[in-house]
Amino acid sequence: MSSPTGPASGLPVRMPRPRQPGRHRRPEPLAAPEGAPALVLAVPGLPSAATRSLAEEVVSIARSELPGLDGRIGYLDGDDSEFPTLQSVLAHASEERMARFEQARAAGVDVVEPDGPVAVVVPLLAGPDGALLRRVRQAVMDSRVAAELTDVLGPHPLLAEGLHVRLSEAGLARADRARLFTVATAADGIILASVGGDEAVQAAGITGMLLAARLAVPVMAAALDVDGAIAATAEQLRSSGSQQLALAPYLIGPELDAGLLDAAAKEAGCSAAEALGPYPAIGKLALAKYTSALGIAPPQPQGAPVR
Repeated sequence: MSSPTGPASGLPVRMPRPRQPGRHRRPEPLAAPEGAPALVLAVPGLPSAATRSLAEEVVSIARSELPGLDGRIGYLDGDDSEFPTLQSVLAHASEERMARFEQARAAGVDVVEPDGPVAVVVPLLAGPDGALLRRVRQAVMDSRVAAELTDVLGPHPLLAEGLHVRLSEAGLARADRARLFTVATAADGIILASVGGDEAVQAAGITGMLLAARLAVPVMAAALDVDGAIAATAEQLRSSGSQQLALAPYLIGPELDAGLLDAAAKEAGCSAAEALGPYPAIGKLALAKYTSALGIAPPQPQGAPVR
């Protein structure tokens, strides 16, 4: 994405530096040049201090992977004061880009008027949720800003890794199958809970297969927001031989209504792990969506190997 005279306008490029000799030299790092589109994280759910902290950590992880990244956060239910709405964040990014252009031109710099997307909007969602995604699209349209909208973060093997970690943190799964120890509370059947209807359940099921391979126990996806779905899935797992179940939220957190997870765990008669939250893979996947939208292919985010 660069030329002998410099980088292509607005796109991250590999910055030249002295290369280490030998077969085991490190790959050249990516860096985002000035003027690259902003990565705007679209955060669902009611804003709160906890939601903001989570979103800021996700953006921080993305920045650590791509130095110079302009990372911003827009809330679907923001108030444009403490929690800026997605529309206002996009509009502000557009105004800033035009102001930089006008300042450069006023200073006599030979610059071309910027074009292309002002931002790449990445929904902070592990799986598809039609209602929330429609709201994200509408917010982008209402901003009247040229912006790219990416897909949700999953399904992806790194999300299966994150689910495994959250289950092990709750004492519901072994952290490492290769080690010769047991966890007395380890589940022998996992309910993978999603929100967003049938499409979300199907997408969660793909990650569920990856999780089942990691844990060597059956995993079934079910909708948290469909009455009786979690209980029915729990009964199905028990009828097939699983006796100690666990609920694993295939959710990042802000999109989860307060109390819904606890109610579902009680209904199914099992314990629940925490949502994925600011697991490091979330920031890496958000960045991967950003770079893919811009047509560049940095090294794919890598997770821990299945053990």
